[in-house]
Amino acid sequence: MALVVLYLNSISISCSRHLSTDSNLWNEKITLRINDRRSSCMVFSSHSNPRMLKPNRRSRFGKQLPTCDDEEPLLSDEESMEMEEIKDDSFIGAKPLGFASKNDAKRLQGIYKSLRKLQEGKTPKIARESNSPYPSQEIKYVQKAQGKVNSSYAGQAKEQLQDQGSMEGTRDQEKVKTGKFTESRIRQMSEELDLDEKWFPLIEYLSTFGLKESHFTQIYERHMPSLQINLEAARERMDFLLSLGVKQRDIKKIILRQPQILEYTVENNLKSHVQFLLSLGVPHSKLGRIISAAPSLFSYSVEQSLKPTVRYLVEEVGIKATDVGKVVQLSPQILVQRIDDSWTSRMSFLSRELGAPRESIVKMVKKHPQLLHYSIEDGILPRINFLRSIGMRDSDVLKILTGLTQVLSLSLENNLRPKYLYLIHELRNEVQSLTKYPTYFSLSLEQRIRPRHKFLVSLKKAPKGPFPLSSLVLTDECFCQQWAGTSLQKYQAFRQNMMISDFAEKFQRTC
Repeated sequence: MALVVLYLNSISISCSRHLSTDSNLWNEKITLRINDRRSSCMVFSSHSNPRMLKPNRRSRFGKQLPTCDDEEPLLSDEESMEMEEIKDDSFIGAKPLGFASKNDAKRLQGIYKSLRKLQEGKTPKIARESNSPYPSQEIKYVQKAQGKVNSSYAGQAKEQLQDQGSMEGTRDQEKVKTGKFTESRIRQMSEELDLDEKWFPLIEYLSTFGLKESHFTQIYERHMPSLQINLEAARERMDFLLSLGVKQRDIKKIILRQPQILEYTVENNLKSHVQFLLSLGVPHSKLGRIISAAPSLFSYSVEQSLKPTVRYLVEEVGIKATDVGKVVQLSPQILVQRIDDSWTSRMSFLSRELGAPRESIVKMVKKHPQLLHYSIEDGILPRINFLRSIGMRDSDVLKILTGLTQVLSLSLENNLRPKYLYLIHELRNEVQSLTKYPTYFSLSLEQRIRPRHKFLVSLKKAPKGPFPLSSLVLTDECFCQQWAGTSLQKYQAFRQNMMISDFAEKFQRTC
């Protein structure tokens, strides 16, 4: 069974695909990000391991409680390190990969929907209409898959209408289920949680952010006083967070992770912490993201906790005071965790294992402060050993880590190893070239490396011998001008067709 889900709005298109069979499992998450100036498509996967509380925790009403702590999932020595693949090209200033326009993105959306309809036994519109606006190649992909559909069009149309009616009914039920709390629902929950009626307006208000009965039970079990706040006070605090750039959809997760935030006053707590962040050099536009990532920072004293942490980063670690704001933006959690032990242990390990000087380790922390959270045994050491196993000396490994510290966050099996194999077998390049171009590991194999390589091959402009990695780190415009000698639109069309073809082939293998 294959499942293709596409979410589309005026700002971004997020597409999560999960295709699986008995012999094949394919998980991939794609974000197609489109803005007013230009369209872009960044492919990334974000995986993290939440800090675990007691397993199988249950409320006093017998309901299962989540095991995640009140903070963003972080990595520590006690946890295995889940890899987070960095955004393609996000730190080298190159234009991300993407479609030429919003219409192109919508066209790909139509392909996904058509393929999904085929899996459901329906005839997609793209394959029925002779005057379809879709290119013939895309119609070919869908019609080829359509050969697997044996039922008549009339029967399929009837099924489609039935499915649509069923779906609309489900949506109506869902609206009733997830809409504003009715008085009866609130009273039923209040009996379970032993809440006074005067707190009903607060519960109804918080439900507008997407909080459900199970969420209120979780909040009650973790911090009951948070549900005993005056409605106007809670509204003032949430409005203040929204004014800082916190997104409406993030309010729910903030409250679930840090329900105490409903109790923090704007004047005596929230504003002072915001002013502290601004004093570090954090731009006002980044405040919302930092608060959403680490809402627990409001529970720490500015004078007794947050400022001492900053002093440690400057005086002990060696981060320049002017760079602290950048470090906090990269890893907000660094403010709310003890970093003395993690810094000492990782500096000692890297010095002993690679002979890394202090200056190099400071550069690593500045570029990728998440280094202080990664497990040495399960995260850092396996990646060092992988680089050694492909023929790198310790001095080469140190160059890689200093130039691209994010390599420590990349998956061995899904990222580093496939890119290494493509480098050797397809690009016919040498491992030592990576010390000069460590950013190769940060580039997307399917959306940057392979399309550019295949594009030059198709134009018969691929250089003889080792494929130059310098052609991969350029922006799309520079690549087309300097290497392909063709228009940007032609390369984008080639890459888009390649993406659609690859997707169609993978999809058909699951049929």
